[in-house]
Amino acid sequence: MDVDIGNALATVASPGISREALERLDEDVARAHERIEAGRDDAEHGYAALNLPNRTDPDEIYRAVDRPEIADADALVTVGIGGSALGAATIADALSGTEADDDTRTVFLDNVDPEWITSRLESLPLENTAVNVVSRSGTTAETLANFLVVREAFEDAGVDWTERTIATTGEAGPLRELSDRHGLPALQVPDGVPGRFSALSPVGLVAAAVCGHDLEALLAGASAEAETLAGSLFECPAYAYGATTDALAARGASVNAMMPYAESLETYAEWFAQLWAESLGKDELGQTPVRALGATDQHSQLQLYRAGPRNTLVSFVTPRDRDDRAIPTTDVDDLAYLGDASLGELLRAEFEATEASLAAAGRPNVRIELERVDAFELGGLLYGMEAACVLAGELAGVNAFDQPAVEWAKKATRGLLGGTDAAGNRLEEADAVAEKTTLRVDR
Repeated sequence: MDVDIGNALATVASPGISREALERLDEDVARAHERIEAGRDDAEHGYAALNLPNRTDPDEIYRAVDRPEIADADALVTVGIGGSALGAATIADALSGTEADDDTRTVFLDNVDPEWITSRLESLPLENTAVNVVSRSGTTAETLANFLVVREAFEDAGVDWTERTIATTGEAGPLRELSDRHGLPALQVPDGVPGRFSALSPVGLVAAAVCGHDLEALLAGASAEAETLAGSLFECPAYAYGATTDALAARGASVNAMMPYAESLETYAEWFAQLWAESLGKDELGQTPVRALGATDQHSQLQLYRAGPRNTLVSFVTPRDRDDRAIPTTDVDDLAYLGDASLGELLRAEFEATEASLAAAGRPNVRIELERVDAFELGGLLYGMEAACVLAGELAGVNAFDQPAVEWAKKATRGLLGGTDAAGNRLEEADAVAEKTTLRVDR
C-alpha cells in the first residue's frame, strides 16, 4: 500500500501537523521501531502477530479443508465473534467475485440475535454446508452458544455435523476436546496473537481457502509490506499512517473515519474499527473509528466531516485499477456527459472530489492506495494497518494488545447467566448491572 499524508499537514488542515513536527516525531518512530523489532525477534505477545506472514503455513490450512464435505460445500458458516470472524469476513468479502472465487456462500455468525441467527440457518442448504467454529479458549460465550444452535440445526435436519465441521482453537479447552473426540479437522490459533491481529493466520484464512482464494498471495503481500518496516515514517507507509493518526489524535482529531472507495472493502472498514478501537482506546486516549463507504457515504456522512466539529480524520482507501463498466449514452442533455465515462471513472472522480472538498475546508485526510483489490494487495493492506496500529500504540504509550474493558463485560455477562469464577464464587461484575441508574420516560 502507498500512503499520502499531504492533506494532514498543518499548511492544509486543522487539526494538522507541520513538517517540522513530523521530523521531530520521526525520532520517536525510530525508537518505537526498535521496540517493535525486538518484540518480533522474541515473538513477544502481540508483536508476534507481525511475524504471521512467515509463520503461517498455507498447506496446513489447505489440508484441513481438504475433505469433500468441506471443500465442495455450497456454503461455509464461520462461527466466531470479533477478531475470530472479522478478519475472515474481510478477506472473503474483499475477494468475492474475483477470478479465484468458487462462489461458495460465506456466512459469519458473529452475533447472538436469535431472530437473525434463525433466519440465517433457515436460508442455508444444511445438507451441503460446512462449519468453521473459531475460539482460542473454546469458552467464548457467544461463539459456543451459536455453535450449539448450529449443531442442533444440523442434527434436526438429519445431517452429520461432524463430517462438516472444522475447529480453529487453542491447544486446550472444550473445542480442542470436542475436535479430538469426534476426529474433526483442527487448526491452531497462533500463540501470542490477539484475535484482532489474527487475520493472516488460520483464524482468518480458512474461509478464504474453502472459497478457493490464493493464501500464498495473501501472505506474500503481507510479507512485502513487512519488508517496508523501517525506522522512519518517511520510508514506511504503515508507519507514516500510524504516526500521522497519533499526531492528529493528540491535536484534536478524536475520530478516524475509515472510508474505502471499493464496495468489496466495506467489511474491511468494520475490521479496522475493531483493530483501532480495541487496541488504542485506553487510558482515556485513542480515536473513535467510524465506518464509512465511498461513494455511498458522501450522501450521508460527508456533510459532518466537512462542516461539523474539527475532530475528524478521514482515511481513504482506494484502488488505482479495477474492472470497469461503461455508462450507456443517453439523449437527456443534462446527463450527456455521463455517456463519455465509465462507472469506474465516475467513482474515481467522486473520490477525488471528496478528498479535495475536505482539503478545501481545511479538514485532515489521508489517502491509502492499492494497485487493485486482489489477494496480494489485500494481504499488504491488512498487515500495514496492523503495523500502523502497533506503532500508534507505542507512540501513545498504551498496550495495543490487551483489552481489559472487554474482559470486564465478559465477566458481567457470564455472571448474569449464572456463571462463577474459578473458585465457584459469584462474579462481582454482574452486581453492577443491578446498580443501573434509571430515569424512565414511558408511553
